[in-house]
Amino acid sequence: SSGINAEWPLRPGLLTNLNLSINLTKMATTFSGDWNCVRDEGDFDGFLRDINVGMLKRQAAKMVSSEHHITQEGDKMSVNVVATGQSGKQQEYEVGGNFTEKEINGEEAEVTTAWEGESIKEVHVTSSFSYTLVRQLEDPETMVLHLESPKGTKARRIYKKM
Repeated sequence: SSGINAEWPLRPGLLTNLNLSINLTKMATTFSGDWNCVRDEGDFDGFLRDINVGMLKRQAAKMVSSEHHITQEGDKMSVNVVATGQSGKQQEYEVGGNFTEKEINGEEAEVTTAWEGESIKEVHVTSSFSYTLVRQLEDPETMVLHLESPKGTKARRIYKKM
């Protein structure tokens, strides 16, 4: 016996089961929920400075509470960002697509989105700068926003499920 099973390629349902498990793995990441920023790591002030945010707004950004209220259905994302004392912002997009939004410094940004493994990568481009944000689930109760400025300054914003 050569150990080769001649029936293997002909077994019905094998490929279907394989495809199903791959699709389930891809859809396993969901950011849906209400998230509250509990701390910043790295150089958040430097990141904000690099994207032309003035000193008063940078100081305020450190003191305000930030919440993300997210509804995700597959690739469709609805993100409502609420910050104390500021008019929040609503993002509606499909991962793999683009949207525009007003940045903290007032400039309009074109935002490109894509899946990067189980994370969502956003590239924000304005007329004067660009930066990268990667949204990642560290565990079911912890969401991390990885930020990198055009000068390479990095910060992490840590959110806990509310």
